[in-house]
Amino acid sequence: MPRKSFKRVLLKLSGESLAGDQGYGIDPCTINTIAAEIKEVVEDGVELALVIGGGNIFRGLAASSKGMDRASADYMGMLATVINSLAMQDALEKVGVSTRVQSAIAMQEVAEPYIRRKAVRHLEKGRVVIFGAGTGNPYFTTDTAASLRAMEINAQVILKGTKVDGVYTADPKKDPTATRYNELSYIEVLQKGLQVMDATATSLCMDNNLPIIVFDLTTPGNIKKVISGEAIGTIVQGA
Repeated sequence: MPRKSFKRVLLKLSGESLAGDQGYGIDPCTINTIAAEIKEVVEDGVELALVIGGGNIFRGLAASSKGMDRASADYMGMLATVINSLAMQDALEKVGVSTRVQSAIAMQEVAEPYIRRKAVRHLEKGRVVIFGAGTGNPYFTTDTAASLRAMEINAQVILKGTKVDGVYTADPKKDPTATRYNELSYIEVLQKGLQVMDATATSLCMDNNLPIIVFDLTTPGNIKKVISGEAIGTIVQGA
């Protein structure tokens, strides 16, 4: 089935994708490369919102497994996503892309509060909107935040940028026989327990028929290719 191009998209990046090869923190070269690609699609008239994870700085789930209170750990993870959002805003503004950071946790000195109608207005004016602090609630991942925000702004698709070129039958690094899916249904993802997004996020997309495309962010030009409808990565949609 041929893919279509998109006008309004939500791009979900993992925190790890900003770390580059160093594995933690923010790699300036990596973030600048992503910013340059985003600039290109925005100049083509695409309305783009971003949700960035915080795993390169702090993982709430990992900390809670070591005895930290889960809610406290998750709030710390949300703050990590705001650090990443501000870093991405800086990189985008440096290449001339008008950007707004909206936080689900009030911190008016560094970010706007999340207001849906305002976010949509920014997109209509050609600004990139970066949603920080997840949903503002513990026990919800940034995947779920991405699904929720995508629905609220009426995005046509969630693009999930990763370090692999799609969804595989097994981990391709560990299993050389693993094959890549070109297309999956939401039900298949849930039944097979595939690592596309967590079950809450996938169910939310299924209920609202919002497609998810998992693609390789590390290949230059892929953001533009996937938005313009090239068949790269794995698309998850209704059967």
